[in-house]
Amino acid sequence: MVIDCASCAMQHTQACDDCIVTVLIDGGPLTLDSGESVALENLADAGLVAPIRLVPLVRPDDAATG
Repeated sequence: MVIDCASCAMQHTQACDDCIVTVLIDGGPLTLDSGESVALENLADAGLVAPIRLVPLVRPDDAATG
């Protein structure tokens, strides 16, 4: 999973205010492996961190086909 705030439809909205990504990165894309992604989901499910609020502007399948 690659998370880049610049390609998120929720950028500069209220969703950014408590998105865990804004805590983890400092302006650049963040690449998470599956274990890290699951760990963040578990933390969010337990209420310990806010969930990832990424809404891609382009779906990954569309980006791969051009």
